[in-house]
Amino acid sequence: MAVRVCSLIRSINQTIPADGSYHLVRFPFGSEGPESYDAWGMHDACQPDDYAVTDWDTDDRSGLIWPSMDGWGDLTAMVYWAPGGYNETRDRFVRDPLNLSTGYDSTATEDEAPTPGGQYKHKCHGIFVHPGTPVGFMVRVAGSQPVDITHAQFKLAIHPVESPPA
Repeated sequence: MAVRVCSLIRSINQTIPADGSYHLVRFPFGSEGPESYDAWGMHDACQPDDYAVTDWDTDDRSGLIWPSMDGWGDLTAMVYWAPGGYNETRDRFVRDPLNLSTGYDSTATEDEAPTPGGQYKHKCHGIFVHPGTPVGFMVRVAGSQPVDITHAQFKLAIHPVESPPA
């Protein structure tokens, strides 16, 4: 069985409140630029639980990838933070970030203080994924004011896992 891939890109700013909470990075549906790809329908406005997203830029459900099969999921994310009055950024991958099926389950949380120059973050992590349990990429900022992310990407590659020999 082939690897199934969903590759999302966001090139429009998303404002992240400095409220101490994690926020889903939201992505447009369809293709935007050369990196967006969703041949398996894992990021669709009409979602598997029959919810239909009408405004991707304001609805957190546009940040979900719904795996199309069971398997080993290679998650990759990239985020560019605008300059601002903050002292830390955090990010994480989350199974079911909106508590729609199996419950919020975060992994690969990282935090970093700003460095001189741009704040360009990239991460990879592997987890088992299942249909009916969406995954998302979440960020938070600690500071005195909201901060924009100016670019983001979120990708899932699902590799089939064979049963061990009997």
